[in-house]
Amino acid sequence: MKIKRTERTGRSRSDSEWIYGLNPVLEAIRAGRNIKGIFLSLSRQDSPEVFEIKKEAERRNISLMRVDTSFFHAHFPKGHQGIAAKVLPKIYIVLEELLKIPSRRDEPPLFILLDCIEDPRNFGAILRVADAAGVHGIVIQSRRSVTLSSEVSKASAGAAEYVPVSMVANIKHAIQEMKEKGITVIGAEVGVERVAWDLDLKVPLALVIGSEGKGIRKTVKESCDFLVSLPMKGRINSLNVSVAVGILAFEILRQRLRSS
Repeated sequence: MKIKRTERTGRSRSDSEWIYGLNPVLEAIRAGRNIKGIFLSLSRQDSPEVFEIKKEAERRNISLMRVDTSFFHAHFPKGHQGIAAKVLPKIYIVLEELLKIPSRRDEPPLFILLDCIEDPRNFGAILRVADAAGVHGIVIQSRRSVTLSSEVSKASAGAAEYVPVSMVANIKHAIQEMKEKGITVIGAEVGVERVAWDLDLKVPLALVIGSEGKGIRKTVKESCDFLVSLPMKGRINSLNVSVAVGILAFEILRQRLRSS
C-alpha cells in the first residue's frame, strides 16, 4: 500500500506520539501499531482489559513499565485510565490508494469527507461510527482541520487504528477525483428540502460533513451532487456532527443490507 511520509500528507513531524486509555492502547496492539513502550499506573488494578494488554505486550515483546499515577496526571487529560503507550505516528494513506479499498473488498464505495472539522472528540466519534458502519475511509483537509492525535484516538475508542484516513490539500479536488470515478457526492446540510433517505444510497457514495459551527463551505457545497438534510421536530435545528454522521452512515448501511 502506497503511503506518504511528508508533512503535506499529514505525517506528524515528531518521531513518536502518545495514545492513552484502555481501548486505544489495546486496539493499537491488536492492529499491529509500532509501539515503543506501554506505561501502566502502579495504582491500576488488574482488570480483564489490563490482563489482555499485558498478555499481548508480552507476546509481541513490547516493554511494559509501571509508573506512578502522577505521571499520567502530568501528561494526559482526564480519562487516561492509568495507561498510555508511546507509538510511531499514524500514517495517512494517499487518496489514490484510499479509493482502491472498496474494489478490494468487492463493495460499493462509501467514504466520508470532513470539511474543516476542528474538534478532536467529534473526529474520534466519527471514526468510531465509520468503523462500525463499514465506511472505507475518511478524507480530511490539511489546513483548518483536526488531525489524528491522542485525543482523537481516545475519543474513537481505538477505531482510529482501523479506519484509513487520507489528508489532502483541498477537499474540492478530492471530491472531483471521486466524481470522476463514478462516486456520487452528497453533502449534509441543515434546512434543505431533500431528506437523506429519499435518495438511493446503495450507489457508490461519498458523504460530506461540514464544520461544527459553519457547516459545509459554499464552494464545497457547489461541488456536491446533492445536498440532504435530516428531518427534525424539536426546537434545536441542528445535531452534533458525529451524531449526524451516525444517522446517515447507518441509513446507508440499512439500505445496502436490505438490497444484498
